Amino acid sequence: MTAATPSRPIAIITGASSGIGEEFARQLAARGHDLVLVARRRDRLEALRERLEVVHGVQCVSIEVDLARAAERDRLCDLLAADEDRVTVLVNNAGFGTHGFFRETDLSRELEMIEVNCAAPVHLTKRVLPWMLERRRGHVINVASLSAFTPGPVMAMYFATKAFLLSFSEALWEECRDTGVVVTALCPGPVRTEFQQMAGLSSKARTSGTAPVRVEQVVSDALEGAMDGKRVVIPGYQARLAAMMSRFSPRGRMLRTVRKIQEERRRQSRGI
Repeated sequence: MTAATPSRPIAIITGASSGIGEEFARQLAARGHDLVLVARRRDRLEALRERLEVVHGVQCVSIEVDLARAAERDRLCDLLAADEDRVTVLVNNAGFGTHGFFRETDLSRELEMIEVNCAAPVHLTKRVLPWMLERRRGHVINVASLSAFTPGPVMAMYFATKAFLLSFSEALWEECRDTGVVVTALCPGPVRTEFQQMAGLSSKARTSGTAPVRVEQVVSDALEGAMDGKRVVIPGYQARLAAMMSRFSPRGRMLRTVRKIQEERRRQSRGI
């Protein structure tokens, strides 16, 4: 990559094979970034790489990585180090959820979720952030969720991982203030992607309380917010209102409301 385009910035996107990650790839390519596309589904990464190179004239590298494994994350970072002087954007987007009462859900799957949703962003940011700080230029975008603002009965572990990511991102935003590097938490509400299927939810199940926002708007808002130095980006008026209300609603009432919504989604997914 270095020999072909020595001056073009590089954006790293995890979970790039579908949904929000794929859209980040499209929009960053349109902005003139070379791309490192990271996911487990190599066939989809390759198809995306070919499309973006043809349409936008950028150079893309697809790397198949299991982000649940620390050794795989280290391998990825070692590969990136060859072009560390050109890495200007890191999008920690990879993640998944599980749905159901905690007493019923699979422990191994939830431990894997902690690795992908929490450990992977920490690991990659730990390695990449110093490169950006040395040049006093860069953006880290951590894809959290509107779920980060409240505990989530019936999706307890997913909500908790996103709360971690929001807290982590805001702390880094402050640490990096006045360095030329911005860390932004993206906290979208419902977005029509493969997330529901991965979490074991029917595509016909209701959303989690706010109107879905188009993935194109989610990513556009994220990039504009990051470039403006924002700490948190919440796409969509309803989602921003819900986040604000979560700060003032009595905790017990909020927990009951979230549980009611998630139990309804569970029944709809089971066809009850």
